[in-house]
Amino acid sequence: MAIRIGILGYGNLGRGVECAVKHNPDMELAAVFTRRNPEQVHILTEGVPVYPADEAPDKQDQIDVLILCGGSATDLPVQTPEYVRYFNVVDSFDTHAKIPEHFDAVDKAAKENAHVGLISVGWDPGMFSLSRMYAGAVLPGGHDYTFWGKGVSQGHSDAVRRIRGVKDARQYTVPVEQALEAVRSGKNPELTTRQKHTRECFVVPEEGADLKRIENEIVTMPNYFADYDTTVHFISEEELHRDHGGIPHGGFVIRTGKTGWNNENSHIVEYSLKLDSNPEFTASVIAAYARAAYRLNKEGHTGCKTVFDIAPAYLSSLSGEELRKNLL
Repeated sequence: MAIRIGILGYGNLGRGVECAVKHNPDMELAAVFTRRNPEQVHILTEGVPVYPADEAPDKQDQIDVLILCGGSATDLPVQTPEYVRYFNVVDSFDTHAKIPEHFDAVDKAAKENAHVGLISVGWDPGMFSLSRMYAGAVLPGGHDYTFWGKGVSQGHSDAVRRIRGVKDARQYTVPVEQALEAVRSGKNPELTTRQKHTRECFVVPEEGADLKRIENEIVTMPNYFADYDTTVHFISEEELHRDHGGIPHGGFVIRTGKTGWNNENSHIVEYSLKLDSNPEFTASVIAAYARAAYRLNKEGHTGCKTVFDIAPAYLSSLSGEELRKNLL
């Protein structure tokens, strides 16, 4: 029997999840939930119903895992603890500084209702987190470096769009090339947040909006822009669609370390991603973890989990025998 997937929120990430479900033969899309008028939401999968978001709790018996596709700024801190009361859920909460408190809120609600809540799933946090953990376990005493971009950050773009007077926006994260090369050469530089990345925002303001206020709210926004050199460009809607219509991203996780009795040998571990579509790749990671959430709950597990808690075999549609034969 296929794992029945529900999607809450049908934006870029929601559409990505729908595509990912199509390409996972052990999954099927059961329903989409939206805060918009369902009649105005046209999904790709024929025959799948679209419901108002507030009807989701009534569909518990139709869904095995609900994937939450809202933004980290205001949606997921409320939605994940709420919906894990009714479903096994997976979210992509990516405000790193607030993950511990988000975990605690989801864990409490999940355990009270015998569900699994998998949070902060994607490529960072997510796949990059695993790379940092694995490399750190293998090379203790070394140094971790994470670089993002150049690419469009969905969470940061969403945070800009939430500012009053902003009609639309794209935010690019850009690695500082000199810092990246210093790490790859084994120099082990001590780098501040500001020295590793810059941020560039392309903003379509609403007519008559206060541009100075918008720019100030962006560059001073805690957890998103305050710690970076941030440039804000105000452009037309036509320019945004023409020049910034795609959602590429990527980045690098690098661990440097030494081995030998006197640490005489140096090592560099690098994991990199180059993504044509940030939301579609994120959605593909989420789909794999939805499989894990389903399996764990079937085994009787409850509570909040992160990528660190999931054994790799739970992500794959292959059997243990197939994995050992073909991949080990």
